[in-house]
Amino acid sequence: MSLGEIIRYSLWFAFYVLLQILITRNIVLFNYAFCFVYIGAILLLPAEVNRTFLLILGFLTGLVVDVFYNTLGLHAAATLLVAYLKPFWVDIQLETKGATDRVEITLSELGIGTFLTYLLPLVVIHHATLFFIEMSHFGMLGYTLLRIVASVAFTTLFIVIIQLFSKR
Repeated sequence: MSLGEIIRYSLWFAFYVLLQILITRNIVLFNYAFCFVYIGAILLLPAEVNRTFLLILGFLTGLVVDVFYNTLGLHAAATLLVAYLKPFWVDIQLETKGATDRVEITLSELGIGTFLTYLLPLVVIHHATLFFIEMSHFGMLGYTLLRIVASVAFTTLFIVIIQLFSKR
């Protein structure tokens, strides 16, 4: 990876985290749909990123969000899990399509179908982990499942909109 690409991905990473902390933190639809756009920072990194670096970056990203949300490690745990599963999902999802390690994970590079089949399962895993850890008892199961579905749709839509307007 060249220095220009490292700088570009670092700026995009900072953009997603700052967008989460400053703007989408305050956006909640009908008290069910939360937008956790910061996971796009981890999910849209190139496939060639070192797994150890990806895990450290995922944990630190979740920890930063936890500091601003005052949620004692919930985001760190969910983001770390997604960072751990991402390389395996990239191997399964993108390698079967004939892609190489050099593929950029963007909407314009993959197309809408492949992009969504890559993105949606990881977003579901992140949100399910986050909301099930937060759930205090099983009496809230229906409410938690509704929050997961609504938040996955909201977060995925937000990431796709950002991808449509970016020129990566």
